[in-house]
Order: sequence, then structure tokens, then C-alpha cells
Amino acid sequence: MSQLLDNLVSLLALEKIEENLFRGRSEDLGFRQLFGGQVLGQALSAASQTVAPERKVHSVHGYFLRPGDASLPIVYQVESPRDGGSFTTRTVSAIQKGRAIFTLMASFHGEERGVSHQSPMPQVAGPEGLKNELEVCLENQHLLPEAVRESVLCAKPIEIRRVNGYNPFKPTRSEPVQYIWFRADGQLPDDDQLHRYLFAYASDFNLLSTAALPHGISSWSPHMQVASLDHAVWFHRPLRMDDWLLYAMDSPSASGARGLSRGLVYNRAGELVASVAQESLMRDRSQQDK
Repeated sequence: MSQLLDNLVSLLALEKIEENLFRGRSEDLGFRQLFGGQVLGQALSAASQTVAPERKVHSVHGYFLRPGDASLPIVYQVESPRDGGSFTTRTVSAIQKGRAIFTLMASFHGEERGVSHQSPMPQVAGPEGLKNELEVCLENQHLLPEAVRESVLCAKPIEIRRVNGYNPFKPTRSEPVQYIWFRADGQLPDDDQLHRYLFAYASDFNLLSTAALPHGISSWSPHMQVASLDHAVWFHRPLRMDDWLLYAMDSPSASGARGLSRGLVYNRAGELVASVAQESLMRDRSQQDK
């Protein structure tokens, strides 16, 4: 494992401070507030640590209630609504300054045989030869605000490569569809739950930008106020975060200062391993001033 990936695994591992009570540190990725994927991944990590290992998380639903502070730790309180014969349910509250900033409900299921089908994997270029996100940032570093330049222009534990070459620093109008390859930057242990909450962390990247594509805007547009409002993940099949995954995203709607984005995630063998949906705040401050 690379040092960066080791740090991310440590970030998501959490400190147990009491039964069903965990504490996680925060990291500053250069966004205007705490990165939602961090809270999502840590909350799922907290829930997973209270469930028997033979039951794997199959669905996650979370709501972002307040902006998080990247300079403060987060306390995660886990509750156990149900431990059934087939399914286990957990709810998690992420707390800063005595108030919930995020709430999550996760369901866990033991392995069962059943019918199987899936949507086919899109036929797109593989990750080989594509620029990664850091290379794009370095080419456009003169467009980055000075306050976030250092945190953005550094190597990351999750490598991202865009198939369609979208540049968030010079956004142009296009159809709301993106194809992105991503993987952890290093080899990970054979821990299925670890791969799933690492996936939850990474699944928050680029959904909002998909909804922004038809409008020629991005998270870096100075007049835009953007944030994740909710996030849902369904795990269909085992996945590995240390091998390339294809994130096929689209956005069917944006209205009322909100945008909806969806994603299907495939492994290199063409298996559909997860589905994701997210609604995001997309508030144009310039329109409010008129």
C-alpha cells in the first residue's frame, strides 16, 4: 500500500471510544467544506464495525444535513434498529459541535443464491493512456485559487481518469454523461468491508459535475454554491478498489437549484458491481442577485 492510501485507510478506520461510538479525524481536500465522501465512508465504516463480518453492506442511504468543518474530528453514533434472520440494519449520526452534520442508514445481508442480470457495460476507452486528475490540475494550476492550490496540486490516494476529457476549470456545455475510471493508488488487503467503505468514499467524486455539464459550469465556478444533499449506494457484487472501476454517470434532471445524478459502476470484467444516486445543491448566486 502507498503511504497516501495507507493514510486514507487509517482515516476511515476510526477510533472506538465507547460501545457503538466512534471518532474519526478530518482531512482538507481543498473544497469549501468537508468532503462528503469522507463522512459517508467513515459513517459506513462505523456501521460495519458493529455487524457480523459474514453480513456485507448492500445498500446505503445518507443525508448531508450541515456543512462539516475539516479542522475538527467527527463523532459517529451507531444505533441498531434491527438484527434479523437475513438482514441487519444500522443507523449512524455524524456529529460535530454537538449537532448532526450527516445521517446514514445502511442494510447488511448474508450471501444468498438467486437470479442474476445486469445492464451491459458501456463500450468506452480503457484507462490506459488517459490523463489522470492530477495532470489536469497541474495543467490548469494558474486557474486555481491560491488558498486551495497546495491541497489540490498533490497526489491523491484515489486515481481518477476521465474518458471524455472534461476540464472542470474550463467547463463547456455538453450532454450530462460522463465516463470515469478510478481506483485506489496501491494494493489493498482482502477485506471486503474495507473495499466497500473505500468505494463509498470515492463514489462522491464527479456526480455533481455530471449534472453541471449541460450548463457550462462546475464546482469551481465562483458564482455557484454547490454541495451534496443526499447519497445512495447499492452494492450488487463483490468489488476491489485496487483495480480499475468504470463509473458510468448521467444526470436525468436539474431544476429548483438541485441536480440529480446517477452512476453505474463496472469492473474490468464488465460486471456491474454497484449503483449510485445523488441529489446536489446547484445554486447560482448570480441569478439570486438579480
